[in-house]
Amino acid sequence: MKSSLTGRHFLQLDDFTREEIMMMLETTRELKLEVKRGQYSPYLANKSLGMIFDQGSTRTRISFELGMQQLGGFSLYLKPGEIHLGVKESIYDTAKVLSRYHDAIMIRWNNFVELQEFAKHADVPVVNAMTDVNHPCQALADIYTMIEQFGTNLKGMNVTFFGDRTQPAHSLAMICSKLGMNYTHCAPEKYQILPEWTDLYEANNKVSGGVFNQTADIDIATKNAHCIYTDVWYWIGQEGEVDERKEAFAPYQVTMDIIKKCDKNVIFEHCLPAGRGVEVTDEVMDSSHSVIFDEAENRMHTEKALLALIMS
Repeated sequence: MKSSLTGRHFLQLDDFTREEIMMMLETTRELKLEVKRGQYSPYLANKSLGMIFDQGSTRTRISFELGMQQLGGFSLYLKPGEIHLGVKESIYDTAKVLSRYHDAIMIRWNNFVELQEFAKHADVPVVNAMTDVNHPCQALADIYTMIEQFGTNLKGMNVTFFGDRTQPAHSLAMICSKLGMNYTHCAPEKYQILPEWTDLYEANNKVSGGVFNQTADIDIATKNAHCIYTDVWYWIGQEGEVDERKEAFAPYQVTMDIIKKCDKNVIFEHCLPAGRGVEVTDEVMDSSHSVIFDEAENRMHTEKALLALIMS
């Protein structure tokens, strides 16, 4: 599966053109169809993926590990605290050593600047599996799940994200700006996306025809919305802000009342793990509008496509 992406790092979606992103999504469709037919082509036979984590994960580890196995390769899980990256050994030395062992390296690291430094010195493709500021792998799965529901022509589709400016919020807005989609972030002003990101979206939208909006008004955000998305209101390192955040985001909990304000065929997405009864109700999570488990499964299929394209 030799491609124009062979050897490329996957650090942020802004590094890729619309055509390259669509190649990833079309390859996802092909590989998922193979799985449904019980066919597992060894596109990455005998290839090795190193997987570095600085915190535990469910979907990220399982999707990459099984994905490599289905492609005929194998993976090595390096759990938090197991290697000396940036502590007892420099980022430069770690990148060089792991490049001698692996054909690609996946990193879930809570520092995007350090990830960029690692990739600069690595001699094999490096994949960003989430940092402190973005989550591009999640965005690929989010968009592919929308394609399964609405078809490949997503231009002009309305996506609304409720809640904090999390990593999935940043990356979903980025991929929407590349594909000509309309993205609205609905949150109190204090928690809306900052200019360092919105300036990038606006530049992309001038090319793609997409639109980026931010508002605290739920009625504006839900008008003609085709996809409603939310994420957790607080995470590791924000323990001291829990009460403040709960109060600020309470009006933005995704309920069936919010779903009813949207397009009649609206879907609900969440990157998971979810705080049931916090940012979203059980009724929405388990409703016919919810595609959260399709979305979780698609993490594996989109990551397989990405790996096949950059490692072949």
